[in-house]
Amino acid sequence: MILFESMSSLTVSSIVVVAVLIMFGTGRQPFITAWMFLKSLAMSRNYLLFFVAMFVILLLNKNELRLERWLQVPYDLTPIMSGWEGHWISTFQSAFQSDLLTGFCATFYLVVFQSVMIASVGIYTYYNNKKMYYAFCVALLLNYLIAVPFFLFVPVNEVWFTHPDVKFLMLDAFPSFETSYRSLSGLNNCFPSLHTSISVTMALVASYSGIKRWAIFTWCHAAVIIFSIFYLGIHWFTDMIAGILLAVVAATVGLKVGTWAEGSLRDVSWPLRLRAKLKASRSLES
Repeated sequence: MILFESMSSLTVSSIVVVAVLIMFGTGRQPFITAWMFLKSLAMSRNYLLFFVAMFVILLLNKNELRLERWLQVPYDLTPIMSGWEGHWISTFQSAFQSDLLTGFCATFYLVVFQSVMIASVGIYTYYNNKKMYYAFCVALLLNYLIAVPFFLFVPVNEVWFTHPDVKFLMLDAFPSFETSYRSLSGLNNCFPSLHTSISVTMALVASYSGIKRWAIFTWCHAAVIIFSIFYLGIHWFTDMIAGILLAVVAATVGLKVGTWAEGSLRDVSWPLRLRAKLKASRSLES
């Protein structure tokens, strides 16, 4: 069941899913949320700074593979980190394998996962919940900041690459994955599982948001992602456990920083600040 032909099809699908998730989380059409987000970035210094910090760490992760090639780490820790797990994933995969399930899991792994991240920012913005917005930005930042050194210095290969009896089912839904998507996801960047850590992080943060339906959905999403990383033949059990631990740390710190930032950081409206400076300047001139 081929669902995605190229990165363009992933992008289009993600835009549609983001719009649907925002409507689900807010009950309003997504353009209102998009306008509120852009307005918040333009009006609030703190809002902009937290977003920039999160965006910068995403860029770091995007360029992690270049840094990895430059470092040329010579060892492979797959046997030490995950060799004890045996062949349970091949049994698990065979028990559930079907075209419909493969398409479902691949869609969640490739499209819904990143769409939930984007929609979370929009939903917290719509409700003007700065605490959750700050918490989400910090938690996401920590996920990447902590995971990248492991990707660089603790290389663990994906399950399908290690065990010939485990199929890489992603190729059934996205045949050009290795040529189109692999540059964003290193073959030996398994430990910890970022799909696990970020999906669980989003669920933990959402649990404190007061938006019940969004919290329920993010937990269901996290469960599907964890199932998918095994079913598709990508991650090991140890990767998942490390991902959950990372999520707990990131979400805990993020929520604490969010609470502190909401109550302690003095926010500044850029337009009002500029207007005040212009007014003061004119007063001095007169």
